[in-house]
Amino acid sequence: MPGTQDQVYARWRNEPERFWAEAADSVHWYRRWNRVLDASRPPYYRWFSGGVVNTCYNALDRHVASGRGDQPALIYDSPVTQTITCFTYRALLEQVSRFAGVLKGQGVGKGDRVIIYMPMVPEAAVAMLACARIGAIHSVVFGGFASHELAARISHAAPKVIVSASCGIEGNRVVPYKLLLDKAIELAAAKPSRCIMLQRPQERASLVPGRDADWSELMAGAQPAECVPVEATDPLYILYTSGTTGMPKGVVRDNGGHLVALTWSMKYIFGVEPGEVYWAASDLGWVVGHSYILYGPLFNGNTTILYEGKPVGTPDPGAFWRVISQHGVRVQFTAPTAIRAIKRDDPGGEHVRRYDLSRFRTLFLAGERCDSDTLGWAEQRLGVPVIDHWWQTETGWPIAANCLGLGMLPVKPGSCARAVPGYDVRVLGPDGSEVPAGQTGSIVIKLPLPPGCLPTLWNNDAGFVQSYLSAYPGYYLTADAGYKDADGYLWVMSRTDDIINVAGHRLSTGAMEEVLASHPDVAECAVVGVADALKGEIPLGFIVLKAGVRHAPEAVAHDLVAMVRERIGPVACFKTATVVPRLPKTRSGKVLRGTIKKIADGIEYRVPPTIDDPVILDEITAALATLGYPHR
Repeated sequence: MPGTQDQVYARWRNEPERFWAEAADSVHWYRRWNRVLDASRPPYYRWFSGGVVNTCYNALDRHVASGRGDQPALIYDSPVTQTITCFTYRALLEQVSRFAGVLKGQGVGKGDRVIIYMPMVPEAAVAMLACARIGAIHSVVFGGFASHELAARISHAAPKVIVSASCGIEGNRVVPYKLLLDKAIELAAAKPSRCIMLQRPQERASLVPGRDADWSELMAGAQPAECVPVEATDPLYILYTSGTTGMPKGVVRDNGGHLVALTWSMKYIFGVEPGEVYWAASDLGWVVGHSYILYGPLFNGNTTILYEGKPVGTPDPGAFWRVISQHGVRVQFTAPTAIRAIKRDDPGGEHVRRYDLSRFRTLFLAGERCDSDTLGWAEQRLGVPVIDHWWQTETGWPIAANCLGLGMLPVKPGSCARAVPGYDVRVLGPDGSEVPAGQTGSIVIKLPLPPGCLPTLWNNDAGFVQSYLSAYPGYYLTADAGYKDADGYLWVMSRTDDIINVAGHRLSTGAMEEVLASHPDVAECAVVGVADALKGEIPLGFIVLKAGVRHAPEAVAHDLVAMVRERIGPVACFKTATVVPRLPKTRSGKVLRGTIKKIADGIEYRVPPTIDDPVILDEITAALATLGYPHR
């Protein structure tokens, strides 16, 4: 599929079904599809209907059969346990086949759900692939999630089996999982018939007789299971979106479209060749972990890294560069938050210079908006292209990117470049019409969504339509706001609820954050709109300073207010920037702007189950109190 990104995009626009049929030729099918796109029941579009595949076969078996059996498939690198273990494709296939036999022995079959509640250990990846091998549907819940949140997912997915571990490790802290799991099962409306527990040496868990079984004991007596062919349109997994209330939103991913889209993306978006080492520094509990720690790299015949650690503190800000150097990583994918944390602790890049990064080729950033300063810092320190791209849990793979495998487009810091082939991205105003270039609006995708995107929500077709398709009929609502420039580059500025209305002016908090982040003393920042009796809303800035900053916090805050006034204008009404020790974030690195806003506005809020450290909310509350918030 040669050509530039623009040429390939035009080819897709002209013949979309032929485009995806050609892409599908690169994967193994037990039976080819009847229709590339089944549009018989809009808006529930299905890809490769009639086709029969197996996701695990494409991830493991076919590579062993083609001679890659001795190539490393997965490297487990755990600085928190001081462990590095390498699994070849053949060794990983043996483990997965055996655990698939374990699941079969517990009565798990095609279409049954299995919840996986585990830390970043190889067994979590083995469990996911084993489910795919026998046609079961896995639902990974981030390890350490609170009991009531886990219970909601158990009730909704109704798993036959739960796979868990005795504990996880967060920095220097051991987090016991078993107490959380037991409480969740007690609260859940649906009860699993069996829990399979991996006992970690850091803390062993007591097992419930008759319900709980030991991973190692079951593996010792298991017979390997072969792949079960499934329909391309059968579900592969359910992934619950973070922060849901009421009925959980279970994003469904099917087997066929997911397989085709991720395989295509590894070569043409990330520019990775089979045999190369690729590392997505994320967690298996998030969509990045599903798509680009596990499935995408293995579909493409890469070596993938499973990292149980942090960007800083395990043991220092050079943690990422050590992994890249030691394992010969060619391409890394991480969140801008990780780079900002490293930049905060090592602004001069001394730790970068300690390692040989000569084999490192490209850094991809996604998961939240990447400010120009962070991107520029990474480019300067690493000496490689840094590519900002944009996608969502619901899409499963990038919507807009600078496609490395199709030749580099010119980089515009702050933009995620252009739409990827498969996505017809539009920017609409409140009346549903497209807005002119440079004007901010709601970013939407014209239906049908490409292969790999969610076909619906688990057991909730009506919720799928209501959440994503009702605002602009014929379009998928991303809930992100931004604009296209005259060159067709997409600028994703904020969530639509981060567009604030200041005295009738619609302003993007993301644009203000871009200004704040450009200050040399600022490590990271967040801007939220808070209620104001006169203007409706006004922006507040929260600033985390870099390590070793010599200027007084008050002086930096004064500079920032002046910078926003100069670059955006008095219309922004940006008058307050306050320095805080850290920002509240989810474990995946997203700043909890909505929670900050509720604290400032005096609105009751629930501590998000995905928060990295709840104590940070007390720090934010104290900082807001010194500013007189909430107003009474």
